[in-house]
Amino acid sequence: MSMSGNHHVHLHDAASLLPALPIVIVIGMIAYVLAAVLFNRYRYGKPWPIIRTVSWIAGSLFAILAVTGPLSHHASIDFVAHMQSHLLLGMLAPLLMVLAAPMTLALRTLPVHSARRVTRALNSWLLRQLIHPVMTAFLHIGGLWLLYTTSLYAHLHDNKLVYLFVHMHMIMAGYLFTASILYIDPVRHRVSYRYRAAVLVMASACHGILSKFIYTHPPDGVPLEQAEAASMLMYYSGDVIDIAIIFTLCCQWYRAAKPRASQAITHPSVR
Repeated sequence: MSMSGNHHVHLHDAASLLPALPIVIVIGMIAYVLAAVLFNRYRYGKPWPIIRTVSWIAGSLFAILAVTGPLSHHASIDFVAHMQSHLLLGMLAPLLMVLAAPMTLALRTLPVHSARRVTRALNSWLLRQLIHPVMTAFLHIGGLWLLYTTSLYAHLHDNKLVYLFVHMHMIMAGYLFTASILYIDPVRHRVSYRYRAAVLVMASACHGILSKFIYTHPPDGVPLEQAEAASMLMYYSGDVIDIAIIFTLCCQWYRAAKPRASQAITHPSVR
């Protein structure tokens, strides 16, 4: 069998494990919608915002699109399609899913004793370290540097477990990073807006530097013309998503500072 034939066999074998990921995403999407329905039916007060449910469904659909169907197939043989998948799975889907506030919905719909267990787990020392902005930035951006500047990308098509692990890491690291910057869900141990903004700027800069590195140093086996097109897609599309995160963070920062500013104007200090 030719080397080309072996390569396509490896791609088929690697892709055979990937349905596990969309199945998990579909289960999560259904669970979220059911939780929202239960919340609206049995809880008093304001209903769960429909925009959050739409955001979760959209994020889930983008994630599924990235790992199934035509895009997933082309991503195995075309680096530009792979980069499209990366942007959907690792950046856009996580942003939409974070904006849906899934942990808030879970805590409001779970029984009290279960909600307390989840809260204790979220406040544990280990999880606090895992969701610290610097740690999540390292996992998110560092993982991309490892994928594209080592032989890992070449092994992506030769090893089933590597193929599945990379895609799972992509969406989980993207979610944790976005969640650690925006704090849509409740977080007891928070770092300042200024600190998170600095981490976001540095992470965005590292993402941009990586895209420029790929432009001149393609991963093993990637044609230069594909690397150039994919790196430009990574640079400009990544900036658009980062701008959306920055805008959301600035809106939060403004709302948090506004009450203090209004109070200072209403009750000026006496000199």
